[in-house]
Amino acid sequence: MAQVLPVDAILFGILVFSGILGNILVIFAVCQSALNHPSHHLAPSDIILLNLCLANLLTSLFRIVPIFISDLGLNVSLEVTWCRLFMLLWVWWRAVGCWTTLTLSAFHYATLRRRRAIAGPLAQRRNRRRVWVVLALVWGANLAFSVPALIYTTHVHGNATTVLMVISCTTRPLLGCMWEFPTREQGSAFAFTSLVLNEVLPLLLMVSTNLATLRTLVKHIRTVTAGGDTAGAQVSSERKAGHVIVALVTLFVVSWVMQVAAVTYYNYDGGVHTEGLLTVSQFSASLFVGFSPLVVALGHSKLRQRIVESVLGSPFFTLLIQHS
Repeated sequence: MAQVLPVDAILFGILVFSGILGNILVIFAVCQSALNHPSHHLAPSDIILLNLCLANLLTSLFRIVPIFISDLGLNVSLEVTWCRLFMLLWVWWRAVGCWTTLTLSAFHYATLRRRRAIAGPLAQRRNRRRVWVVLALVWGANLAFSVPALIYTTHVHGNATTVLMVISCTTRPLLGCMWEFPTREQGSAFAFTSLVLNEVLPLLLMVSTNLATLRTLVKHIRTVTAGGDTAGAQVSSERKAGHVIVALVTLFVVSWVMQVAAVTYYNYDGGVHTEGLLTVSQFSASLFVGFSPLVVALGHSKLRQRIVESVLGSPFFTLLIQHS
C-alpha cells in the first residue's frame, strides 16, 4: 500500500472521529426522544435509524479506527483466532449497515404509499413488531453469510501482499488478518457472491425504492398544490424528506462506486492506479459509514432539534463558550 502522508492521516482521522461522534449523537437523540415520549416507545423509523447507527458505529470503532491507527505507523497484530472473529464482525456489520439503509428507504416508501397515519396503540405495536422482525432477519441472515470468515481467515506476519480483496470487510491486511482461500477460484466465487448480495443488490433496490419515493412525493405535492390546499407545512416537510433521500442515495452511490472500482481494479488488474483508488475508497467508505445516519437524522425535525440541544448542552461546548 502507498505510504500515507501526514495530511492524509489528519484528514482521515477527522473524518473517522467526526463520524463516530455523529453516530453517537444520533443514538443519544433517538433514545432521548423515546424516554420523553409518554409511552417510552421508539417510532418504527427511529428503530431502523438506531440499528443503522449501531452497525455503523461498531464498524467505525472496530474496523476504521484500527485502519487509522495502522496508518499512523502503530503495528497492531491479532492472533489467528481473533482474526477470524474480527473478520466475521467486519463482514457482518458492514452488510447490516447496507441492508438497514435499504430497510429505512423501503419503510419510508411504504409509509408514503399508505398516506394514512397508523392510529391506535395496537396498530402502532403491530407496526413496531414488523420492523423488529425485518431487522432481526437482516442481522441474522447477514451473520449466517459472514460465517465463511471463521474458516477462510488467516494471520500473517510482517509485510504481506493481498492476493484477493473482499469489499464487505477490508481492502487491506488489517491487524495482521487477511483472507486465505484454498484456490483462487473459490476466493473469486466468494468475492463475487459478496459483491452481488451485499453491494449490487442492495444498491439497485435502494436506488429503485428512493426514485419511487421521490416520484410519489412529487405527485402528492402537485396534487396538494393543484387542489389549493393550505397544507404548506406538509408540502415543505415532504420536500425536505425528498432532499434527505437524494442526499442519502448520493452518499451511498458515491461510496459504493469508489469501493467497487478500487477493489475490482485490484483483483483483476492491479495496475498503476491501484494505490490511489484504494486511498479514495478508504475515505469514501468512512464517509458513508460515519455520516449516513447523521444525514437522515438532520432531516428529522425532532431529532435535529434534539441533536442541537445535546451539542449546545454538552460540557465541552459550555467550556468552549466560557473561554471564548
